[in-house]
Amino acid sequence: MALKLIHRLPLLRQVGIHRYPPVGPVCISRLLSTSSKAQTLWVGYVFTPASGCIPRQGYKKLQSDYGKRHLTTIVKEPSFFASSSVGLHKDSSPRFRLTRLHKPTVVEDQAFQQSLKSCSASRQVFKLLRTVEIMSDTMAAAALHRVADLEQEGDCLKDPTVLENDTIRALCFQLEQDSGWLSDAGIVSTLLACTRLFLDPWSTLMVRLVSESQERLDRGQMSVEQLCNLGQAMLAIGGSSCVMLEQVMKQIQKLKPAEWSLEDLIAAYIFMQGGVGKDGKYRHLLNAMHTHAMKETYRMDPPAVSGLLSALVSLNQTQAMPLVINLCKQSVRHVPHFTDDELNAVLGALMYFGHSDYYFVEAMERHAPQMAFTSHPETVTKVMQFFGRRNILSETVFDAIAESFVYRADDYSTSQVTRQIMALGKLGYLPPNAGDVFRKVETILRTRFSQFQPRTLLNLLHSCTLVERFPVNFVPKVFSSFFLQELQEQNTGLDRIAMAQLTQLYMTLKLECPYYKGPRLHPNYRVKSFLTSGRSLETQVDVHLYNSVKNGLVDLLGARTYFGSKVLTPYCYTLDVEIKLDEEGYVLPASHNDDVYKRIALCIDGQKRFATNKRQLLGKEAIKQRHLRLLGYEVVQVPYYEFQELRNKTSAMEYLHQKIFPHTYRLSW
Repeated sequence: MALKLIHRLPLLRQVGIHRYPPVGPVCISRLLSTSSKAQTLWVGYVFTPASGCIPRQGYKKLQSDYGKRHLTTIVKEPSFFASSSVGLHKDSSPRFRLTRLHKPTVVEDQAFQQSLKSCSASRQVFKLLRTVEIMSDTMAAAALHRVADLEQEGDCLKDPTVLENDTIRALCFQLEQDSGWLSDAGIVSTLLACTRLFLDPWSTLMVRLVSESQERLDRGQMSVEQLCNLGQAMLAIGGSSCVMLEQVMKQIQKLKPAEWSLEDLIAAYIFMQGGVGKDGKYRHLLNAMHTHAMKETYRMDPPAVSGLLSALVSLNQTQAMPLVINLCKQSVRHVPHFTDDELNAVLGALMYFGHSDYYFVEAMERHAPQMAFTSHPETVTKVMQFFGRRNILSETVFDAIAESFVYRADDYSTSQVTRQIMALGKLGYLPPNAGDVFRKVETILRTRFSQFQPRTLLNLLHSCTLVERFPVNFVPKVFSSFFLQELQEQNTGLDRIAMAQLTQLYMTLKLECPYYKGPRLHPNYRVKSFLTSGRSLETQVDVHLYNSVKNGLVDLLGARTYFGSKVLTPYCYTLDVEIKLDEEGYVLPASHNDDVYKRIALCIDGQKRFATNKRQLLGKEAIKQRHLRLLGYEVVQVPYYEFQELRNKTSAMEYLHQKIFPHTYRLSW
């Protein structure tokens, strides 16, 4: 075996594995090694001290005593060609038998997989393994994957000592010993699981698995799913420039996606999103996959739907909207069955692609009251964020989550608290228990003020003002020079939206809280207009609706000169239409600035200024009209749903006359 392994070493150099330093993301990975005498092992760490590791520049010596098993981190051992990298003390550790001759039945395999899924901790996985005397290689790989699911956290393991457990070491020892006759599926799945557990690429187990995988790959008989699993493993080990990865992609491209099974298709998407399919690579392959996926969505279960949507987001497949729509339709039936992570992925993808489905919204409305008190805080927040981003006002969802907020807010992060209140502010909605909700918000601000990031805090306070909840006690800290300096990004200054929020926050206090005597916002941090391209504190007027109203005003007033359009006021707001009157009520020309007794602000409110499913103004439009009234304007609202019902010019002119001059008679021109 040692001689066979030595012959395979050139293959490892081909796949892009270099002896020093360790390749790929590694953190406290462990080797399973046996030493015939005491020896010094050099260990290199690559993670920060915060994660419990020593910086990469430093090296540490670990002593390996005779007859004991040591799980080390990224060990560089010169003599790793022994027949075993794990030593076992006779009966002190569990033993495993992997078999291909007498495979477990389908029922036994399914029962094992189901038991694995029910394990919520690694020790439960180990306990389950100790009850299984004979297992297939794929069952063994599944167990390693489950440990990775439970322990993986970013680029390292939450508890690295889990790899020192006798059970997992014995299992790895057996996989290493039997690597030569493992099935193709078992080999690649085990290799992928080892990369997810951050095992050293130069451990004997990993070397053997890679070498065997190369041999199987050369035969050209792997299925799509197996190729994708191997590709993921090689991405982790050698990166995107790995030669073996290129060989994997060539074989995948030779296969026709239209003939793939659903399992192959999902595996391919997961593989592509790992980095291979980004930056527009393999566009033709992806398009063929999208076409096939369109026909398979009706068969997808919750993990498949959420996984595919996540992949489309990672790959930035904005052109695949028909597939996104199909997946959203399929999600409707799965809403009650999604796990928290799966629902997070689905909602995040729908927000990313800007899509929402009426039946999906209905399903969420049925599900929200059940999950508001039990789901993970991030999932609850994601639900609120989804409805806020899509401008969907659902009293059922908002009321249920607002009720749970009062009881669960202490468990929420500052970001989660802010995003939930931002959804209420965006829709301009106050739940029935608004008093309790905002008292809780005030308590959180008072006790956890220092934990808020500057931008998060500004978003929270600004959102409160949109629903007429005024954070007077906390605004002085926001207007302080220290906070404003923190708010600025590195040497780039404040972005325009943050300055607009600060300006509107200051205006709100001056107009609606006359008792506020705290510090003022320095003029350098104020904007002159709230209306900007892209994200803005005002919504651009609908062009078609504006033109219709403009024609009606010309007929009503007799000439275009008697009203102004898109007028920027000294108070940062932009008026869709402004009409000036003198003291006797006569209309003045728009260019006339003397003897103006009254100003009428005509708000031509198109669909984008309302919730998508109700006739309620968005929070930013409601605060604008509220402020204009306080500034002395007579605000006249012309909503789209009233004006679009008018059939001709005469009815439009009469409608505007009644709206603007309800107490006067119109003279014929």
